[in-house]
Amino acid sequence: MGTRIFIDANVPMYAHGASHPYRQPCRAALRRVVSENIPAVTSSEVVQEILHRYLSLKRHDQAVQVTSDFMTIVPAVLPVTRRDIERALRLIRRYPDLSARDLLHVAVMLNHDIT
Repeated sequence: MGTRIFIDANVPMYAHGASHPYRQPCRAALRRVVSENIPAVTSSEVVQEILHRYLSLKRHDQAVQVTSDFMTIVPAVLPVTRRDIERALRLIRRYPDLSARDLLHVAVMLNHDIT
């Protein structure tokens, strides 16, 4: 199957967003996932981040579009489990500057052997 990669919320959001230095690289990364059949995964927390951002801006249609497109490209969505939360708690001392979301992302990735 090859090495799985984890795609965070910023990639589909920049890919769909307005002109920005990261827009084209993010679009290219997602195109590459599709064209090279790269096994990409994400987590339910990432999907929540995407939805939260657009819904907080009252951009409901964009929330649906970005999330739907992302789920087409990256259909494997891992849950955030108690095991992930416990691992995130252990990671706090090691990575004190990471946000709570990023600690959860790292925990999910480590628990699933994802790069």
